[in-house]
Amino acid sequence: MEKTSKVSQTEITVFYDGLCQLCSREIDHYKKMDGSVKISFVDITGAGFDAAAEGLDPVKVHQSMHVKDRNGRIYLGVDAFIQIWSQLTKLQKVVPVASFLPVKKFLESGYFLFAKVRPLLPRKQCADSPYCEVNLARDPVKKPS
Repeated sequence: MEKTSKVSQTEITVFYDGLCQLCSREIDHYKKMDGSVKISFVDITGAGFDAAAEGLDPVKVHQSMHVKDRNGRIYLGVDAFIQIWSQLTKLQKVVPVASFLPVKKFLESGYFLFAKVRPLLPRKQCADSPYCEVNLARDPVKKPS
C-alpha cells in the first residue's frame, strides 16, 4: 500500500535505498506499524526518482538516510531515524533516549560505520535501477540520470 494516497496526513517523507536488502526490510517493518500513515516512503533507487526535484543532493542521498518534514527541513542519519520513530506509536518512547546527547553520539558512531559498509551488503537485483553501484562499477561511464 503506497502512502502517497494519504499526502494530506503525511508529516515526513523517508528517502531510502530500495536495493539494500536490510534497508528494505526495515522500511517494510515501519510500513506495518501504527502511525506509518503519516510517513511517505520513497525508494531513491527507483527509475523515476529525482533527488534535485526533492531538494536533495543526488550523491549524498545515496550515502545516508534522509527524511524531509512537511516544512522542507532535511534530517540525515540518526536524526532521520529519530524523525521516523517519532511518527510510529510503538517507537515514540525511544525518541527521548535516542535524542539524549551521549546516546545520540553513540548511535551516530554506529550509523557512520553502517553507512560505510552498506554498499558492501547484499543488494537486490538492480537491473532496473540507474543507481546500482554494481552497474556503475562495471560501466563507469553510465551515470544516474
